[in-house]
Amino acid sequence: MKKFNLREFTASPGFNSFTATLLAIFLGMLFGLIVMLAANPANALEGFSRILTGGMRRIPDVFYYATPLIMTGLSVGFAFKMGMFNIGASGQYTMGMFFAMYVGFMFNLPPAIHCFVCVIAGMIGGILWGLIPGFFKAYLNVNEVITSIMFNYIGMYLVDMLVQGNATMYVSSKTRTAYLPASAQLTSLGIKGSSLSVAFIVAIVIAIILYVVLNKTTFGYELRATGFNANAATYAGMNGKRNIVITMAIAGAMSGLGGAFAILAPSTIAGSSMTYEPVNIVTQAGFTGIAVALLGSSNPIATIFTGIFVSYIYRGGTLASLAGFKPEIIDVVIAVIIYFSAFSMVLNAAFRSKISKAFGHDNIVKPNANAEPDPVPAEAESEEV
Repeated sequence: MKKFNLREFTASPGFNSFTATLLAIFLGMLFGLIVMLAANPANALEGFSRILTGGMRRIPDVFYYATPLIMTGLSVGFAFKMGMFNIGASGQYTMGMFFAMYVGFMFNLPPAIHCFVCVIAGMIGGILWGLIPGFFKAYLNVNEVITSIMFNYIGMYLVDMLVQGNATMYVSSKTRTAYLPASAQLTSLGIKGSSLSVAFIVAIVIAIILYVVLNKTTFGYELRATGFNANAATYAGMNGKRNIVITMAIAGAMSGLGGAFAILAPSTIAGSSMTYEPVNIVTQAGFTGIAVALLGSSNPIATIFTGIFVSYIYRGGTLASLAGFKPEIIDVVIAVIIYFSAFSMVLNAAFRSKISKAFGHDNIVKPNANAEPDPVPAEAESEEV
């Protein structure tokens, strides 16, 4: 049996990413506490404790709200692997939600397949909205950040216009969509008072599939290679333009599924469903997905846990109002966590070094200037370069 080597373990990419994420979370939460102390010292500890523990009382809701965050996190993280910044996850999410709603309201399908077709429609909506920035990037060399963020607003206004112009979908007296038919809603997991559905399980399965595709297939290797160095990948015979379009299509599909999962989830009130209110505001789920992807280092498996974590502190943050704090305090914490995650790897290197030294190991091997170079094997001397 191989002996455990602490130096190799602490130098592994997985350990580095994990400790960097923990460090960013710790610093973000610490900054949030400082803000709360400055705003309301008397209730700061109570409010902070509600943020930390409030989600424990609402675990099913944590998983329900985590589902679209996991999907948008997978969307952003998958594009990151290709070296692209999919900041258009919000627009893709909105289009996926609209496509799913449209099939739910306008298509009279058998109950056995109605919900499934709605989910597929949501995925197609996200794909279409992801393909456009991908095409512009691949064939016109237009920066995907510019096109995707503009398509957030185009998608939002377009969906709001289409919803309000459809009398079947929109109830003007309530300024929101009507209730979806029961056949279009996702299957509930049977937890009383919760909208948690099978979508949470499907999101986990999708994350595992993406992990396998990225790390165990030739296609995934090509995507990651193109992300590391597009010119070298093209020189090696990889089709960079095709990979860019496919990557953005897959990223759009993930966000579109997130929107479909959110709107098709069962309601906690009998006879009702989730509804959409066209208020001309870009959905937050897409931008929060950026935080989820960054915290998970764009690893699909890690994205599951970071999505759950972000949902957890959001649920606790809604209870902070009981201590006199606005729920927006969580937005501050998340923003700071993202900020610290940008340079947490630097702090993490110092942290890892201290751990190794504490256990009698040293990760850094310093070269000896007086040492003679290793002899070159005879076989190597005869090889041509």
